[in-house]
Amino acid sequence: MIIKETTMSSRTHYDAVIVGARCAGAATAMLMARRGMKVLAIDRGGYGSDALSTHAMMRGAAIQLARWGLLERVADSGAPPVPVTSFHYGDEIVEVAIKPAHGVDALYAPRRTILDALLVDAAREAGVEIRHGHALVDLVRRPDGRVEGVVAYDPAGHRVRVSADLVVGADGLGSTVARLVEAPILRQGRHATSVAFGYWSGLRQDGYHWHSVPGASAGLIPTNDGLTCVFLAVPPSVFARALRPDPAGLFPTLLGRVAPSLRDQTGNARQVGGLRLFAGHKGLFRQAHGPGWALVGDAGYFKDPLTAHGITDAFRDAELLAEAAADGSDAAFAAYARIRDELSLDLFEVTDEIAAFQWDLAQLKDLHQELNRHMKREAEHMAAFPATGRPDRQLLAGGPG
Repeated sequence: MIIKETTMSSRTHYDAVIVGARCAGAATAMLMARRGMKVLAIDRGGYGSDALSTHAMMRGAAIQLARWGLLERVADSGAPPVPVTSFHYGDEIVEVAIKPAHGVDALYAPRRTILDALLVDAAREAGVEIRHGHALVDLVRRPDGRVEGVVAYDPAGHRVRVSADLVVGADGLGSTVARLVEAPILRQGRHATSVAFGYWSGLRQDGYHWHSVPGASAGLIPTNDGLTCVFLAVPPSVFARALRPDPAGLFPTLLGRVAPSLRDQTGNARQVGGLRLFAGHKGLFRQAHGPGWALVGDAGYFKDPLTAHGITDAFRDAELLAEAAADGSDAAFAAYARIRDELSLDLFEVTDEIAAFQWDLAQLKDLHQELNRHMKREAEHMAAFPATGRPDRQLLAGGPG
């Protein structure tokens, strides 16, 4: 049976097609369009649909949104400003104030229903065509194997074919683009954490609170609509044995072992919706690009969510990839991969050590301090991008950053 393929719009060719229109994809599409590229972004989900997420943005992500002119929109969405991060090591509390730097004086943790929609809106404003409800099924290739487009199902179930100079996989950890191009895994983590989280109304919203005891972690992350995300992170063995079979029953018990104060606070607050579960996945680096394709966000580089750095990674790499794509040279794409890996590797290794849960509290404090040093280095790199949203080409050429 021959299925007729049609085009997605009157345009038959794009400079880039982005598969995935969430944090990484929408940001990448927006930045490419701001550089004059003709861009189409497709996503199998709906506009403003939810996603599994820690929500928490680190300084690097806030710097990027400020540079792009979008941080004020996040603040206007009702996401509460986060002026301080508190680390609770058993009974010891270490508070870290968010000092003003690089145009940022607070952090934010917006719901993904809001953040992703905000980025999609900004991408449309920049000229990106966006099609929700479109699921990638195949890639179009030239006789020499170079990727030159996509085939997707539209919401009506029709196959549509789109031609492009570049296809970007921004479609998450289980990326279809990565699978279809057989992107090699260059490095893999050794450990993973399992997470259960939910939302409560009536909890404190004065900052991020991370609680740790040997073998488990928990935390509070204030987000939109007066809600606070409460998470519990444990080793996969504990998750499989205890938490997965009875999440509603075991969550308060395990939370109380990590932070009795959190158990008491949630017990006196109103839970909104049920718990959501993430069994865990070891971190990985996939090859960042190949002939006619590139990966960004979790599709290309994923690390354990316990350090809440995924959104920051996505925004950083969206900028680097957009600049490489606007340049278009093999050298620019090679630099994208190199800089991504150079900025990520130390963060990846520290996160993997934290995810192992093989530390005592003194060791965890040292790991958090090391993580903070690497995050500052990353933030300084992103702050070096000019306010126009165009990274200094010296950075992609291998200059200091």
